[in-house]
Amino acid sequence: MKAIFIAYNQAYYEEIQDLLEKQGVRGFTKWNEITGRGSMTGEAHYGNHTWPTFNDAMLTFVDDDKLSDIMQLLHEHDLKTPELGLRAFAWAIEQTV
Repeated sequence: MKAIFIAYNQAYYEEIQDLLEKQGVRGFTKWNEITGRGSMTGEAHYGNHTWPTFNDAMLTFVDDDKLSDIMQLLHEHDLKTPELGLRAFAWAIEQTV
């Protein structure tokens, strides 16, 4: 099993949720209106008067065989509108209860 943490401009929420549902991923945890700045070229999302937008984040857990396809789809989505910002990180889960 793999965990995927996705940080994205809040404008992407429905698209990210649809993408995951089409891949058979039902469960997730979502954080609303988080702040941050991309490490490379991303604009800041601080929710203030200078940088008024926010990010959201989502954590989901998927079977190993779904990881590559989901990460590729997220990457393709980010390439369409890179100014909005989307990053996804995956890691192995050793145990669940």
